[in-house]
Amino acid sequence: MTKTVNCQVECVNGCILGEECPNQEFVAETSQFIQNTSLDKILEMAEIARLKKISEPPKWIIPDDF
Repeated sequence: MTKTVNCQVECVNGCILGEECPNQEFVAETSQFIQNTSLDKILEMAEIARLKKISEPPKWIIPDDF
């Protein structure tokens, strides 16, 4: 039986599934990115993403039962 976990919510303080985590393949890639990328570059990327997000037009969600 596979346990369904919302990693974004439940693993905030670390992975709760350990070796059974379906996202293990991304751990090595992420660790390599962090080790090989300067903090200044990571902060620059975050700032670009933040500016892109705030410059997007608002997204309206209209309920189906309106």
